[in-house]
Amino acid sequence: MVHVSRTTVAIVGGGPAGVVLGLLLARAGVAVRVVERHDDFNRDFRGDTVHASTIRLLDELGLGERFRALPQSRLDDVSLPRADGSTVLLGDFSRLRPPYDHVAMVPQWDLLAMLVDAARQEPSFSIVMGQAASDLVVENGVVAGVHLHQRRGGGEHEELRADLVVACDGRGSVLRAAAGMRPQSFPVPFDTWWFRVPRRPGDAETALVPAFDGRDVVLSFPRPDYHQVAYFAPKGSDAQLRAAGIEAFRARIARVRPDFADRVDTIASMDDVHVLDVRMDRLSRWWQPGFLCIGDAAHAMSPAGGVGINLAVQDAVATAAVLGPALVGGVRGRALDHALAAVERRRKPPAAIVQGAQRVLHRVVFERAFAGRLQDGPPAVPAFLAEHVPPVRGLYARGIAFGPLPEHAPAWARRPAPARS
Repeated sequence: MVHVSRTTVAIVGGGPAGVVLGLLLARAGVAVRVVERHDDFNRDFRGDTVHASTIRLLDELGLGERFRALPQSRLDDVSLPRADGSTVLLGDFSRLRPPYDHVAMVPQWDLLAMLVDAARQEPSFSIVMGQAASDLVVENGVVAGVHLHQRRGGGEHEELRADLVVACDGRGSVLRAAAGMRPQSFPVPFDTWWFRVPRRPGDAETALVPAFDGRDVVLSFPRPDYHQVAYFAPKGSDAQLRAAGIEAFRARIARVRPDFADRVDTIASMDDVHVLDVRMDRLSRWWQPGFLCIGDAAHAMSPAGGVGINLAVQDAVATAAVLGPALVGGVRGRALDHALAAVERRRKPPAAIVQGAQRVLHRVVFERAFAGRLQDGPPAVPAFLAEHVPPVRGLYARGIAFGPLPEHAPAWARRPAPARS
């Protein structure tokens, strides 16, 4: 038996892009339903870097105080190590205007829970957890809805009809594949292995400094109670690392980060080390009649720079700014197609710029590291400019904090900050 339901916009994927888009469209008065295939948001090693562009957006939405109350740590600068053990300060966030002078490290499940709670205050918003999309409903060449089913319990099939379906279901997007849309892929030289080690008193790290030893690369992100750590190795190394075993892996980490040597034994087994098959790709066209891809479904990003969440959020803001008034005004058909094309025109260039910067970073840092050439120190020209022309450190910091074409919340979506009691 097929249950048929109806909404104006069906958003598949309850990550940052999907939830922010749902919140904003609901504030425009658009009936929206977000569908998330997992039962909750509690999953480790998702992107947790919240950049200044997103913090500013939360302030504009009246959610800044709630965001700052979440457990979080902050990154105040970005540096690269020299061969002699010193560092070069590349991005100095203190040169940015407060309160947008840092990158916040916030567990993604806390951020999503806060956003969903705010969205539920809007009568036209709904979210369903534990429901997966399997295919698109297509009529006369136009996407008219999405086929859904419960992931657990063998629930009945649901056909959710909508004027617009938005795929926010990540880099392995089921709906993108169902629409026959294939992204162009770009080579990535590494995969990433994520794990955590305890944070100890005195670990006052607020800077993002990668550590190198020979061909090994380690990057850590401070959290209130632990360090989230990424180990980078050439793509396809997972089987070799796991065959070598946990003791060899611990030794690698301790060699690169001697300050972690007293705690690597908390990595109990290779089951505690989670591999990310890093991909970078981008759709040449983000939409079809009745259907739109944004976020990772439109452009999978490398973890280099930690920009994935923030670029996806910016996509959502631009999408809502273009589509919210149009959908409230009853725009359908060819006029809606023009609006979807406008979203693509606005957001494809910043995605391409960021991916271009990531590909440069791959070449000058990671490929050099895997070739054993980082002992010569960081890339000469960027390091020289950062060291000898101080304003350049502010430019680098602004590029990291805000990225190209940061979006502002539409006026109709803004709310004043709650009054202090």
